[in-house]
Amino acid sequence: MAEPAPVREPGPLPERTLAGSAQVRCVDAGSCNGCEIEIGQAFGPVYDADRYGVRLVASPRHADVLAVTGPVTRNMAVALKRTHAAVPEPRLVVAVGDCAIGCGEFAGGYGVVGGVDDVVPVDIRVPGCPPAPEAIVAALRQVTGR
Repeated sequence: MAEPAPVREPGPLPERTLAGSAQVRCVDAGSCNGCEIEIGQAFGPVYDADRYGVRLVASPRHADVLAVTGPVTRNMAVALKRTHAAVPEPRLVVAVGDCAIGCGEFAGGYGVVGGVDDVVPVDIRVPGCPPAPEAIVAALRQVTGR
């Protein structure tokens, strides 16, 4: 049985929103995989992000939203830029976790370029190490407006 739908709290919406549904491509830019586990839970049967019109896709060409986790490493900076460019307009970027927002534990590392917004523009930030599935679902609900 799924968790009851949380009450939508009015908050700042991103400048651009998608009408009703969103296809999400997840990109691990160098994380410890904690955020990926929570994203998996957000789309699992308990939190069921699908009921809000959000779906995971395997190709950036089919996506509306990039959900990026981890600090951007030197090895992933170009790949992230290319993935971002492959997502058709209008596209949104969600930085998931403290590392994606400001490098977290990896700040100052020799192999780290910076946070996601140092490489591509970010529309929504989901703080936490790792963020709870409820927070991830709430951010994706901002995108769909549902």
